[in-house]
Amino acid sequence: MDKSGGVKVESFGCRLNALEGDVVARAAQQAGLNNATIINGCAVTSEAMRQAGQAARKAKRADPDAKIIVTGCAAQTDAARFSAMPEVDLVLGNEEKLSPAAYGAQSDQVSDIMTLQRATPLLDTSQTARARAFVQVQTGCDHRCTFCIIPFGRGNSRSVPIDQVVSRCRRLVADGHKEIVLTGVDVTSYGPDIGEAGLGALVKAILDGVPDLPRLRLSSIDAVEIDQGLLDMVIHEPRLMPHLHLSLQAGDDMILKRMKRRHSRQQAIDFCNKLKSQRPDIAFGADIIAGFPTETEAMFAQSEKLVAECDLVWLHVFPYSQRPGTPAERMPQVPRDEIKARAARLRAAGERQRINWLEAQIGQTMSVLIEQAGIGRSENFARIACDENLPIGEIASVTIIGHNQDMLQAER
Repeated sequence: MDKSGGVKVESFGCRLNALEGDVVARAAQQAGLNNATIINGCAVTSEAMRQAGQAARKAKRADPDAKIIVTGCAAQTDAARFSAMPEVDLVLGNEEKLSPAAYGAQSDQVSDIMTLQRATPLLDTSQTARARAFVQVQTGCDHRCTFCIIPFGRGNSRSVPIDQVVSRCRRLVADGHKEIVLTGVDVTSYGPDIGEAGLGALVKAILDGVPDLPRLRLSSIDAVEIDQGLLDMVIHEPRLMPHLHLSLQAGDDMILKRMKRRHSRQQAIDFCNKLKSQRPDIAFGADIIAGFPTETEAMFAQSEKLVAECDLVWLHVFPYSQRPGTPAERMPQVPRDEIKARAARLRAAGERQRINWLEAQIGQTMSVLIEQAGIGRSENFARIACDENLPIGEIASVTIIGHNQDMLQAER
């Protein structure tokens, strides 16, 4: 942002936060805010909190006259931290950031998000800068995993009514989007709070109600919560993309129990094997934490082996990070050097699995959504280098001819 004014939003973390960043920008503009930088921060790790503070300081150095606002899960979970920063002019909670009125406040606005019972409708914003559009289907989480602070940043699970989601999807398709990603904090918890059957019913309503949508994709899911209707569509519905990002977190049963997760190691393996046998083109991503408190070398080895056993192609590795007030913070901690070493080993295992998977794709024909000049995404979420003349936002059929260990290479 230059000194002529305007509003700049920097969003960190999940897809939902990225989508809300668009809403924040529009809300701030509607409020008449000018010459401001809004840090829409994440709280999932201590590093994410550090990044939010660093971004606020950097923004103030870049323009001392700019108004600096911090919001998002970072602000919701530790408002005092950001209020105390001399660079920060205003702190807004996750609920307040969605309201234009909040941007004119003279003092910090952070309400008790745990009291909310309904999802606040997001302002309708254009997503023309994205090839893949995001649609919020829920926010919040009813679970209390022992390592996680996000429920206290987002509140309890609150679903968006089906008709609102379908209507939003129709508008995005009318705008030219050919792929929509359903986002939330715990999307597989969708429905019960508003009397709906579950995420499967929502997905069916979208596919039936928006027949011109070629591609629908799910964001991170909790496999143990997946309902039978959704499972059937993942297996049989070609418009529902063959790619699932699983919230696995660990591969050892004792660690899973101490995390207060709701699945076992074998359930994760069985789930992936079942889907692979019935939809062979499906690809899995997963979140795994390295160095959770009490994790021994033998326990970690179970997580390391899970990468191959579940064929995890797109791996997100999180070195365990203590979050204030969580039960895991009070458990016996693994030394930081060991956490870093285990995270590096997990990433190496993920890289081996990804390279093997990429190698197996050579010779196949794939449908690719072009996201930027010469780069697209396959249905199973691989990044593909292709013809730079293909129009952004369009879907093209290409043949895979190789890979560079990170992305596939294709020709028409």
